[in-house]
Amino acid sequence: MLIFIILATCNIVFQEIFAKEENRTEEGKKYTTKYDNIDIDGIIKSERLLKVYVGCLLDRNPCTPDAMELKRNLPDALSTNCSSCSEAQKIAADKLSHYLIDEKPMEWGHLEEKYDPDGEYRRLYLENKFSNNKSEDQDNSKKDSKEPNLPLDS
Repeated sequence: MLIFIILATCNIVFQEIFAKEENRTEEGKKYTTKYDNIDIDGIIKSERLLKVYVGCLLDRNPCTPDAMELKRNLPDALSTNCSSCSEAQKIAADKLSHYLIDEKPMEWGHLEEKYDPDGEYRRLYLENKFSNNKSEDQDNSKKDSKEPNLPLDS
């Protein structure tokens, strides 16, 4: 009977340790937030900086530490819909990808060949863009219909 109590106690202790370790692992799946304050607008506006980042992602030139972090996490972020991204990372990724797709299609094409050969991310982007445009059109038509009909003075 004493052996049974000892084994049951050990089992409970091990389960508790395993559960805590599993929780730490789940929490540890987030990407580092070290570079969350990066000026994504500054990168977009600077042809030189944009070339540095795109060149890093395409293995054309050396990477800055923040670009290396992006390069390391990009495949996982794309395949998991950025589930491990912080909110700031999601906003920056969305802004940069929209800019590249709309304004720098050649650079986007090279990135897409490497990181999105099946076009899955592009498809999601276009669906999102279409639904956002549709929502904006509906919002604008609602605003138009709420305007009062004022009599015209002749």
